[in-house]
Amino acid sequence: RTTDGKSALTQFCNTVPGTFDLMLMDIMMPEMNGYETTKAIRNLPDRPDGKEIPIIAMTANAFAEDVQAALKAGMDDHVAKPIDMSILISVITKYIEQ
Repeated sequence: RTTDGKSALTQFCNTVPGTFDLMLMDIMMPEMNGYETTKAIRNLPDRPDGKEIPIIAMTANAFAEDVQAALKAGMDDHVAKPIDMSILISVITKYIEQ
Protein backbone atom coordinates (compact mmCIF):
# COMPACT_ATOMS: atom_id res chain seq x y z
CA ARG A 1 0.00 0.00 0.00
CA THR A 2 1.27 3.44 -0.90
CA THR A 3 -0.05 6.96 -0.40
CA ASP A 4 0.88 8.55 -3.71
CA GLY A 5 1.51 7.66 -7.33
CA LYS A 6 5.25 8.19 -7.24
CA SER A 7 5.58 5.80 -4.29
CA ALA A 8 3.40 3.23 -6.07
CA LEU A 9 5.65 3.37 -9.13
CA THR A 10 8.78 3.10 -6.97
CA GLN A 11 7.38 0.18 -5.01
CA PHE A 12 6.46 -1.67 -8.20
CA CYS A 13 9.92 -1.03 -9.68
CA ASN A 14 11.67 -2.24 -6.52
CA THR A 15 9.95 -5.62 -6.41
CA VAL A 16 10.54 -8.74 -8.43
CA PRO A 17 8.08 -9.54 -11.21
CA GLY A 18 5.14 -11.50 -9.88
CA THR A 19 5.14 -9.82 -6.46
CA PHE A 20 1.74 -8.28 -7.16
CA ASP A 21 -1.23 -10.04 -8.74
CA LEU A 22 -3.24 -6.86 -9.28
CA MET A 23 -3.19 -3.13 -8.53
CA LEU A 24 -6.02 -0.99 -7.19
CA MET A 25 -5.18 2.49 -8.47
CA ASP A 26 -6.71 5.61 -7.01
CA ILE A 27 -7.00 8.37 -9.60
CA MET A 28 -6.63 11.38 -7.33
CA MET A 29 -3.21 10.96 -5.71
CA PRO A 30 -0.45 13.46 -4.95
CA GLU A 31 2.92 13.41 -6.74
CA MET A 32 1.55 11.44 -9.73
CA ASN A 33 -2.14 10.83 -10.32
CA GLY A 34 -3.43 7.35 -11.14
CA TYR A 35 -3.43 7.97 -14.89
CA GLU A 36 0.22 9.07 -14.88
CA THR A 37 1.24 6.21 -12.61
CA THR A 38 -0.52 3.65 -14.78
CA LYS A 39 1.07 5.00 -17.96
CA ALA A 40 4.50 4.88 -16.29
CA ILE A 41 4.00 1.27 -15.17
CA ARG A 42 2.74 0.22 -18.61
CA ASN A 43 5.81 1.79 -20.26
CA LEU A 44 8.58 0.42 -18.03
CA PRO A 45 11.19 -0.90 -20.47
CA ASP A 46 12.72 -3.44 -18.08
CA ARG A 47 9.47 -4.77 -16.57
CA PRO A 48 7.36 -6.67 -19.09
CA ASP A 49 4.96 -7.54 -16.26
CA GLY A 50 4.10 -3.83 -16.12
CA LYS A 51 2.23 -4.25 -19.38
CA GLU A 52 0.29 -7.25 -18.09
CA ILE A 53 -0.57 -6.65 -14.44
CA PRO A 54 -4.28 -5.88 -14.03
CA ILE A 55 -4.77 -2.28 -12.88
CA ILE A 56 -8.22 -1.31 -11.61
CA ALA A 57 -9.16 2.34 -11.24
CA MET A 58 -10.88 3.26 -7.98
CA THR A 59 -12.36 6.72 -8.08
CA ALA A 60 -15.35 8.87 -7.27
CA ASN A 61 -15.23 10.01 -10.90
CA ALA A 62 -17.86 7.69 -12.34
CA PHE A 63 -19.03 9.31 -15.57
CA ALA A 64 -18.56 7.48 -18.88
CA GLU A 65 -15.71 9.83 -19.81
CA ASP A 66 -13.95 8.96 -16.54
CA VAL A 67 -14.17 5.26 -17.32
CA GLN A 68 -12.81 5.95 -20.82
CA ALA A 69 -9.94 8.05 -19.39
CA ALA A 70 -8.98 5.16 -17.11
CA LEU A 71 -9.01 2.69 -20.00
CA LYS A 72 -7.10 5.09 -22.24
CA ALA A 73 -4.41 5.43 -19.54
CA GLY A 74 -3.95 1.66 -19.65
CA MET A 75 -6.13 0.53 -16.77
CA ASP A 76 -8.08 -2.68 -17.20
CA ASP A 77 -11.22 -1.77 -15.31
CA HIS A 78 -12.96 0.91 -13.25
CA VAL A 79 -14.75 0.72 -9.89
CA ALA A 80 -16.61 3.78 -8.64
CA LYS A 81 -16.50 5.08 -5.09
CA PRO A 82 -18.13 4.65 -2.70
CA ILE A 83 -16.99 1.10 -3.15
CA ASP A 84 -19.62 -1.60 -3.36
CA MET A 85 -17.68 -4.61 -2.08
CA SER A 86 -19.63 -7.10 -4.17
CA ILE A 87 -18.69 -5.17 -7.33
CA LEU A 88 -15.05 -4.85 -6.25
CA ILE A 89 -14.82 -8.57 -5.44
CA SER A 90 -16.41 -9.43 -8.78
CA VAL A 91 -13.94 -7.25 -10.70
CA ILE A 92 -10.91 -8.57 -8.79
CA THR A 93 -12.06 -12.15 -9.29
CA LYS A 94 -12.41 -11.56 -13.04
CA TYR A 95 -8.69 -10.71 -13.29
CA ILE A 96 -7.25 -13.04 -10.67
CA GLU A 97 -8.93 -16.13 -12.15
CA GLN A 98 -7.55 -15.53 -15.67
